[in-house]
Amino acid sequence: MQPLQWKTMFQQWFEPFQQALKRKAQQKWATVYLQGLCSNAHRKSMQPIAEEVAPGKHDRVQHFITDSPWETAPLEVVLARKADALLGGPDACLIIDDTCLSKFGKHSVGVTRQYSGQEGKITNCQSLVSLTLACNDVPVPVALRLFLPKEWTDDPDRCNRAGIPEDQQRYRPKWQMALAELDQVRKNVTFGVVLADAGYGMNAEFRQGLSQRCLVWSVGILRTQKVYSTDVRLSPYEVKRNGRPPKRLPIPSEQRETVEAVLDRVEWETITWRVGTKGPLTAKFAVAHVRTADGAMLRNGQHLPGEEVWIIGEERKPGERKYYASNLPASTPKGQLVEITKRRWSCELMHRDAKEELGLDHFEGRSWRGLHHHALLCMIALNFLQWLRRQGSECADAATVPAVRLLLSRVFSGCGGCAACPLGPLFSQGP
Repeated sequence: MQPLQWKTMFQQWFEPFQQALKRKAQQKWATVYLQGLCSNAHRKSMQPIAEEVAPGKHDRVQHFITDSPWETAPLEVVLARKADALLGGPDACLIIDDTCLSKFGKHSVGVTRQYSGQEGKITNCQSLVSLTLACNDVPVPVALRLFLPKEWTDDPDRCNRAGIPEDQQRYRPKWQMALAELDQVRKNVTFGVVLADAGYGMNAEFRQGLSQRCLVWSVGILRTQKVYSTDVRLSPYEVKRNGRPPKRLPIPSEQRETVEAVLDRVEWETITWRVGTKGPLTAKFAVAHVRTADGAMLRNGQHLPGEEVWIIGEERKPGERKYYASNLPASTPKGQLVEITKRRWSCELMHRDAKEELGLDHFEGRSWRGLHHHALLCMIALNFLQWLRRQGSECADAATVPAVRLLLSRVFSGCGGCAACPLGPLFSQGP
């Protein structure tokens, strides 16, 4: 078979997305914009993209992104199916996280002073809830949705000026948004486990929402999370012969403890969970099987026992510990618990590449529609680049795509399982 040029492969790969767009003009400018995202433009905002791939057509590009009323939902379905075909299956994980886009001023949709993980501090930014599908350390994005702080949802005029649809103008915490996006994504994506950091995992309703959906999960929690032992028993109040039946809840046979206190009594063991670019990744871990204290609340504010879970403690250096909870089966080996829990790092690769190589954080518009159009096209571009990488020698000129070369050079250097790919030698020397 003769090697195919990447642009020809792109047209074939992108055809289902074009079919989801109703008008020929939308199909044309979606293709142009995606080629601009993959180009060597110094910045991936609308004007530099137009200068690179559509000189003199900046107004057309801007209209397509900020004004054209094309719906994102049909393309999101195609995106999810493409991601599933690429990485989906029981060995894949779905990672829930959020990523921040630094912004100046106060008029861009959703912008406010809030914590940014990228900056490591409270700063002026937009925050997007993200869902990433990953398998064997290769991540692809499947959802990005803007979080609206209360100061926005409490100001309908401000929301209307930014073009936020009326059905999106109510406040929803990030964990609720994540569950809503998860419900949409899982219609078309298969995976074995859901992962999230403590920003989501510390919320009992989020964990319970995952369990109610019959999903396997492993999430970060706070050291102050209260738990019971698996031997806890509930003692009902004495039922009297006469009078009304008791309304009080049963009493646990033991007091709650924090996960920190429980794991302090457990032996900590050094475990290697994978091999990174600088050698084996190891840390000390301790695990215990417990019941979370997130059931019904007693009158004294104490919660009854919830479901049985694993709690996992990690200590990379003395005095610095992180804690996790997982509903993996009680028979799961300790090493497997740790390895699955630590897969969450893949989403950081996705966020980094979406920003640095595809300009996710370069969007300069202010509207809800424009931001979500740009974010969706960035996700589509990143899925195409990961798909192109998987094609190996079928695409001989893949290294001529600037974003491909930059992305794949880092993928090969960061993934211990990528050396067998036929494209490996092309990208091993970097951009």
